Amino acid sequence: MALSDTDRIYDELLVTLVRAGDVRAGERLAARWHPRLLRAARRMLGDREEAREAAQEAWGGICRGWLRLSDPAMFPGWAYSILTRKCADRIRRRSGERQYFAPALEAEAAEPAIAAAAPLRHAILEALGQLSPEHRIAAILYFSEGLTLAETAAATGVPVGTAKSRIFHARQHLKVLLEGDLT
Repeated sequence: MALSDTDRIYDELLVTLVRAGDVRAGERLAARWHPRLLRAARRMLGDREEAREAAQEAWGGICRGWLRLSDPAMFPGWAYSILTRKCADRIRRRSGERQYFAPALEAEAAEPAIAAAAPLRHAILEALGQLSPEHRIAAILYFSEGLTLAETAAATGVPVGTAKSRIFHARQHLKVLLEGDLT
């Protein structure tokens, strides 16, 4: 979900205040951003508990790194880059596993609102699980989290052209994987 200009400006203000030592601004920023980071981590990792841990670790990195963030407007890409590294570390540790999304699917199947969309959601999550970690993360940040191409590149630590290529290839791969499920 893309951030509105108003949301971006408000977040920039909060980041500026946090850097100046305003604790309440930090609490407000965390209240606004923790759910986003948690959602992205769940999509990247496919496991609620692991996503919680990764999001918490990311917040630790964010809190330790405020002074390294030179431009408050770069906060979204910077925050997602920290989260992405935490998730990528977890994915690498379990690289032998292929059932990345099974725990998340089982947990979400119990939620009634999600149950109606379960077949399509299941197909999408299964398809995402078949992508390489690099393509999966780029696709989630760009399509699900609404980051711009430049923010996706910053979050994944690659040039814009590489991020664009990863998104393109992820889209093509997902299209092939999902064609049978959508017809």
